[in-house]
Amino acid sequence: MSSKTPIAALDIGTNSFHLIVATASKNGFDVVAREKSMVRLGEGTGDMKTLSKAAIERGLVALKHMSEIAHAHSAPIRAVATSAVREASNASEFVNRALKETGVEIEVISGVEEARLIHLGVQRAVEIPTTSLIIDIGGGSTELIVAEGSNELFVRSVKLGAIRLTNRFFPSDHVHPAAPNACRSYVRSSLAPTVKDILNFSPKTAIVSSGTAEALARMVSFRRGGPQPRNFNKFNFTREELSEAVQVIESAKTLAVRREIQGLDASRADIILAGAIVLQTVVDEADIKDLIFSDFALREGLLLDTLHLSSPIVSRELQDASLSSVEGLMSRLDENPTHSRHVANLALQLFDQLVDALEISDGQRFLLESAALLSNVGLAISHSKHHLHSYYIIKHADMPGFREHDVELIAQIARYHRKSKPKLSHEPFVALDDTDKHTVRAMAALLRIAIGLDRSYDARVQKVSAKKKGAKISIKATALNGSDLNLNLYSARERADLLEDVTGCTVDIT
Repeated sequence: MSSKTPIAALDIGTNSFHLIVATASKNGFDVVAREKSMVRLGEGTGDMKTLSKAAIERGLVALKHMSEIAHAHSAPIRAVATSAVREASNASEFVNRALKETGVEIEVISGVEEARLIHLGVQRAVEIPTTSLIIDIGGGSTELIVAEGSNELFVRSVKLGAIRLTNRFFPSDHVHPAAPNACRSYVRSSLAPTVKDILNFSPKTAIVSSGTAEALARMVSFRRGGPQPRNFNKFNFTREELSEAVQVIESAKTLAVRREIQGLDASRADIILAGAIVLQTVVDEADIKDLIFSDFALREGLLLDTLHLSSPIVSRELQDASLSSVEGLMSRLDENPTHSRHVANLALQLFDQLVDALEISDGQRFLLESAALLSNVGLAISHSKHHLHSYYIIKHADMPGFREHDVELIAQIARYHRKSKPKLSHEPFVALDDTDKHTVRAMAALLRIAIGLDRSYDARVQKVSAKKKGAKISIKATALNGSDLNLNLYSARERADLLEDVTGCTVDIT
């Protein structure tokens, strides 16, 4: 894909839909077009268990309009849906109708994936100070990320959103006197386990994104007086200034009064109190002193993620930010991480020399690296069938920095590092498309041989060379200080059948 080919990123949020059309640039991207529609997809449905018929129709109208904008720029659309859709029992109705009636294919993402994309967007807009808390308050959920630069240390998605809490605590135009404190107590209780984990990292700065945060930043700016900034990105304010703004909102007992608050967008007045209470409570409970507003969030992260994708796998720039997730999981659960690291090294040597023979892209290298490092985490449960345990641990682990699709592929490659080869009777494997099936088989084939080459668990095979000539692949192992390789070569040969199946070649290991 040319760097000048436009891409459209569509964020289907609980409150608003956001579209960005952009092209790649040295600084990330250049915006061609933007569009926003306040759809209120999660409005009026209690605890957002279903999408109302009216909300679905509003959503389809907005999608059709945005798809027309993207098509006008010849930009393919990548669309993701968040809390309102992922929680709705009738989500499939909306997703299926969207594809049929507007041509937009919607990817419903998890809260962890949502947080990853938010972090990716935020770090392009704001320099993240050492150990900061990123807070993004949406309509249905709030995403919390403790980050150091591009590294995610902690990720959590909590079901505390501006629309969700408005439905529950502020359903009418008049605020009941007891409602704000009831809402605050509920938020504090819901956040307690998460706050305890956040405090372990001691962040002192919060980077805040989303409409709620921008609305509060604008209120703070108006209260300060003086000329207003044209763009609020990197706008700094304090916890005390936030509290003062929330108090102004809370003292406005009717929707009509809130709409008159200086600096507050009148279209957000009906849900601002709930969102403001969430932000204030997170900041207070996590003992945050200073806040920085980021104009970039999920939609920009989605755009950056899409622009960096030359294949289904994240680019190396994003992979570097993900490796800490792999290392963290491996260090917690792998009883012999030194062995896993050496296996990964051998597997990558094979990959680099056989990538063309396997008919895979260089971008898939990181899949193999991650799967090799995590292949033995299942030993934390038991040795018997530990490859199956590895699959389930990887698939269900918090893996900040990774797309959900990548996690599934990594988990499957790790699952096939031993015992049976991928089969059509294995449901997760069957669910993959043909390209992904080939990727899993090819990566698992290399991993199996690399594991065999370190069967002695002492890294005595230091180097491997591999080449394909005709219908034969030759692999040569070089020993450390002339060590005996009989066990290692035997084990590698026993595991070479999958590579033979994938390539249609005979494999000779010497």
